[in-house]
Amino acid sequence: MVEQLDHPGGARLLLTPNRSLSWKGNVRIWMGLAVISLIIGIGWALAGAWIILPFAGLELIAVAAGIYITSRDCQRKEVLTMADDTILLEKGRKQKSVQWTLPRPYTRLQMNAPVHPFAPAKLFLSHRDDHVSLGGFLNVEDTERLIKTLEALGFTVERKQPDPEIGLWF
Repeated sequence: MVEQLDHPGGARLLLTPNRSLSWKGNVRIWMGLAVISLIIGIGWALAGAWIILPFAGLELIAVAAGIYITSRDCQRKEVLTMADDTILLEKGRKQKSVQWTLPRPYTRLQMNAPVHPFAPAKLFLSHRDDHVSLGGFLNVEDTERLIKTLEALGFTVERKQPDPEIGLWF
């Protein structure tokens, strides 16, 4: 998701991945799966197949781990602040973990076109030897919206076509 925030003396963009459910929603889904799995497991255990219960428990642990990792990964944020002469890019989850400060007049926006038509383009802010990825978690529509927003803010986009892949299925 691309949000343009108010910022005196420049522009600020907040980039976040799309989140379909909140943490509470994810926990509710897992609890529903746990109830269904428990009902089925107890039914099989009463029928004599008690070995189902440990495997049902392992399955629920694996699903819970997947939900946790996915939810944690969807908490990433990138804040791109553009002032008169500087660009500040901050990345993190709950708090800022890393930041880059680049000079605005000499920073380029590079776009590597996707290999597959359903994949989003890869964006980079480049200054000399620094290449910082921008919005790597965005989907195709959000990436296009980000490119249009940055072009409206004065960036020129350097478009690069992907190298042809040569393999077994070329």
